Amino acid sequence: MTNETWGQIREGLIHRVGKNNYTTWIEPLRLSQLRNGVARFEVPTSFFGDWVQRNYADQIRSQLVHAGAPVDRLEFEVGAEAPRPDSQVTDSRAAEARAPEARTAAPTARPAARRAAAEDDLPGAPLDSRFTFDSFVVGKPNELAHAAARRVAEGGPVTFNPLFLYGGVGLGKTHLMHAIAHDLRQNRPDLRVLYLSAEQFMYRFIQALREKQVMDFKSLFRSVDVLMVDDVQFIAGKDSTQEEFFHTFNALVDQNKQIVISADRAPGEIKDLEERIKSRLQCGLVVDLHPTDYELRLGILQQKVEYYRSQYRGLVIAPGVLEFLAHRITTNVRVLEGALTRLFAFASLVGREITLELTQDCLADILRASDRKLTIEEIQRKVAEHYNVRLSDLIGPKRLRTIARPRQVAMYLAKQLTSRSLPEIGRRFGGRDHTTIMHGVRKIEELAATDSQLADDLQLLKRLLQG
Repeated sequence: MTNETWGQIREGLIHRVGKNNYTTWIEPLRLSQLRNGVARFEVPTSFFGDWVQRNYADQIRSQLVHAGAPVDRLEFEVGAEAPRPDSQVTDSRAAEARAPEARTAAPTARPAARRAAAEDDLPGAPLDSRFTFDSFVVGKPNELAHAAARRVAEGGPVTFNPLFLYGGVGLGKTHLMHAIAHDLRQNRPDLRVLYLSAEQFMYRFIQALREKQVMDFKSLFRSVDVLMVDDVQFIAGKDSTQEEFFHTFNALVDQNKQIVISADRAPGEIKDLEERIKSRLQCGLVVDLHPTDYELRLGILQQKVEYYRSQYRGLVIAPGVLEFLAHRITTNVRVLEGALTRLFAFASLVGREITLELTQDCLADILRASDRKLTIEEIQRKVAEHYNVRLSDLIGPKRLRTIARPRQVAMYLAKQLTSRSLPEIGRRFGGRDHTTIMHGVRKIEELAATDSQLADDLQLLKRLLQG
């Protein structure tokens, strides 16, 4: 069979596999030999050959047979090892290829190279040694996320794929992802674990495009056993990166490889993220890390104090200081931890006991900035969670009673607990008119006077939102 004939067969595959798949997987193939029912192809990488063998071999063989070539199977060799169809193999090269030394050296060299490659760390983001499961304080707002992360960290059979963690800044998403990676690398060294941010994923993809190494990029990301991508909302709106992320995601899921993703919001709420990616991300376990409650914040502070006491020996912290900080700094665990770091450093420098008065003086700016400013979005999220309805339904147009009543509760709380005007609240509830908000507020006020269950719900929600 001539190369011209193979070229015609190859182009005939466009209609069978699609233009994108053809460009990526079929066009680079070079027919190097056809003998004894075996069609041997030259490929850029071993991963490339494995992928084509799994996904397109039957279609290629069918086309070859249809063209009159008696092909029983396909074989793929990396370009440097396979004879090129457009050049003659010299006698000296042929003799070298047949030499006993060459035949014995090649099989041993390749496994050694594979072992070395497997032992090398994958080029992901560095892991923070502080972010382990032992240092993660578990409370009601994050217990489900912690349990799911622990399950993935066991490295056993994939039970939910992907694991999608989402929540606001400083709630522990990155901590859990680092903890998973630490455990897997320690307890399952046989697994290839790659952790990186979505920004790094995009950078590597752009770099591969620029340097014409897209196949190496695909080979790397499709060969891992566990892929962990932090802050996936970053790729929203980046069309080419989303395209590659989608194909990487599908390839790993098809191979039953574990994927862990984090973002600052639920998949369905990430603006400019392609619908097909949202759908894929929602097919696994989606877990919300809720804002911390008082008990969890106090637990985090108590754990940090044990560490600082070993660093600042002799420092005394008065009763009530940690409780004061847990009550006043509510929005962000990083701010809370930073405040404690500053407090211990200051007390050490001036040689004083950490009292409530010292705390108020030292952290005056942080305490002012942390004065509680409740947002409508927080109210909506908390109400949706309390009534077990989707946030998108709460804001959307559905009028079912099971959704309309929680929506009116959220409107009422937004009016009671924020300084926002009715038109502003209406805009946050899907662009509703201010008269709709007024009706919802009045309805809840009337019902709360006679419905004890609703009154209890309102009290509980207020306590959760203001605590």
